[in-house]
Amino acid sequence: MPDSPFLPEASAFVLRNARVPAAFLTDGVPAGALLDAEGCAAIDIVIADGRFGPLRPAGSSPQELPAADLAGRQAWPRLVDGHTHLDKGHTVARTPNPDGDFAGARDATSADRTRYWDAEDLRRRMAFGLACAWAHGTGAIRTHLDSQESGPEGGSQRDQAATSWGVFREMREAWAGRITLQGVGLTPIDAYATDYGRRLADLIADSDGLIGGVTRPTGGLHGGALAEIDALLDRLFGLARDRNLDVDLHVDETGDPAATSLDAVARATLRHGYEGRVTCGHCCSLALQPEAQATATIARVKQAGIRIVTLPTVNMYLQDRQRGRTPRWRGVAPVQELMAAGIPVAVAGDNCRDAFYAYGDHDMLDTIRAAVRILHLDHPLAGAPALAGPVPAAMMGLPHAGTIREGAPADLILLPARSLNEVVARAHADRLVLVAGRPVAARVPAYEALTGETAPW
Repeated sequence: MPDSPFLPEASAFVLRNARVPAAFLTDGVPAGALLDAEGCAAIDIVIADGRFGPLRPAGSSPQELPAADLAGRQAWPRLVDGHTHLDKGHTVARTPNPDGDFAGARDATSADRTRYWDAEDLRRRMAFGLACAWAHGTGAIRTHLDSQESGPEGGSQRDQAATSWGVFREMREAWAGRITLQGVGLTPIDAYATDYGRRLADLIADSDGLIGGVTRPTGGLHGGALAEIDALLDRLFGLARDRNLDVDLHVDETGDPAATSLDAVARATLRHGYEGRVTCGHCCSLALQPEAQATATIARVKQAGIRIVTLPTVNMYLQDRQRGRTPRWRGVAPVQELMAAGIPVAVAGDNCRDAFYAYGDHDMLDTIRAAVRILHLDHPLAGAPALAGPVPAAMMGLPHAGTIREGAPADLILLPARSLNEVVARAHADRLVLVAGRPVAARVPAYEALTGETAPW
């Protein structure tokens, strides 16, 4: 990150003439502050002892405080990634997906996990991903952790769930104060019908995690209607209730309109009285179902208080992929219809340089910029920033994350952009990240760190 000689060294100072999207001002726009045509407020931000002080209309902050003038440039909070896979990240070079499709991703991930995923390998790759996120300005991450039952490795057995969750707990402690981490158990849903599912639920509870999974059977793909889905969901919700665990599921990650697990999850949520405690990611098939069916499912999702996470870059990469054929749809959930129904929808990064998505850099600013274009979250742009800030923060139960509000930690991303259009138009490698009011002296790690090599510069 660049040096910031313009920032005062004092423990209390003002960022004058900041331009902040109103979507990040969860306590409201300061009275008298002017809003531009894109819904951004011109304000002065007081920072004292590492926290936000009063927010005032631009030009009205105390003159006696040292100040830095942002001259109308954008100030964002650190962003929130509510759905990623730190344990899978940065494996694409050693175990590629030959066709780039979902089946290839499943098989390549299984092979890579069986061959490589010991504690040292997980620790190195997860630390790399977190260092990228830290440098880019991500303040909170919820990561799903592959938690399949033990499999063979060199003639022995490795308890993958115990290994992965053990490393996750290490990372959560090591990164405390820099990035807030949450973990979700990820396994095919039929695992919860076995005694292993009960043991996994205990491990998740002992690790202060969330119970989760994918609404497809072991070795299978999303698609069609899973005959046992209601009984399997009842088992999962029962395990969750007995341990007071929230639920986060991968749902209907397919272009098959016959995949209706989202509706089944909504019904199960209502059946078990779990309203407001369930998050569902992907939900791609909902976009291809008949309008009346999709509308009824959306109404049930709203009634159940389910939160939706859309993963636009990864779903556009995976869905409708066939070798030699151009895809016919973007692969994403019907986000605008969900939001119109009053359902909280967040954008998240999902996979990063693994078999499910060959690209990415754990950069939520890049993700929200891509989401605007993929999901048509523009015209107007005003509401888009919330999908990477206060909305996922609320899903994660983090009231101060992803917002700019008095009393919260003064964590910011200062951007060399004056408008939301300029934010979306450019990658902004020259952004400045502040944590507790001070600049973060961090650069994204060199790729050589993944292999123990030394970078040439």
